[in-house]
Amino acid sequence: MAAEDKPKVVTTRWWWVRHAPVRNDGGNIYGQSDIACDTSDTYVFNAVAKVLPRKAVWYSSNLMRTHQTAEAIWAAGFPRPASMKWEADLAEQNLGRWQGMNRAQFVASRPVGSSWFADINEPAPGGESFMDLYNRTRRTIERINKEAAGQDIIAVAHGGTIKAALGLALDGQPERGLSFDIDNCSVTRLDYFASAERTVWRLPMVNQQPWIADDAHAAMHQPAGPEVKKLA
Repeated sequence: MAAEDKPKVVTTRWWWVRHAPVRNDGGNIYGQSDIACDTSDTYVFNAVAKVLPRKAVWYSSNLMRTHQTAEAIWAAGFPRPASMKWEADLAEQNLGRWQGMNRAQFVASRPVGSSWFADINEPAPGGESFMDLYNRTRRTIERINKEAAGQDIIAVAHGGTIKAALGLALDGQPERGLSFDIDNCSVTRLDYFASAERTVWRLPMVNQQPWIADDAHAAMHQPAGPEVKKLA
């Protein structure tokens, strides 16, 4: 096949960044609660700023902790973009009446070995299921893949959102995305290849922590799910 006959492949690179850790949750589930995060660890943000691509379009959820995280990256020396689009559909799962509940007590009430708050099809009372989160994340990714085709995309979002994106990249199997840890401030890259004949995802890196060589910054990992100490 001559070079001119080969199908053109467009590569769109997603650089997902999870927001900085939340310190003022009182040990409670916060989900879509619009709660602030701690961006005081400049060492971490300096490291993150070094690995992200300079010529990228920026997206975030509509929740303040993603905006604060982006601001901390820019303050670390990353050139501030002209704009950052807010996407409500990239927000964390709406956990309804579970929001505000003690996390350890909630985990103790769930089946042993649960990898998320509930079965992927079980909605939180007054809120969403993980499948609801997955479907709105998928729709947004598919739209942005068309809007920003061939570009680098930096998306500052949430643990649940990034797990949903991983499920999409893993052949549209949402539950597989829940197998991954996504630490605060970590970088996950997913590459989307599209041609007229087919599309495919690749996962060059998941949960990369460019500051990890210095264990003084281990607080970027917040226990969740089965790691949370169950109350007696």
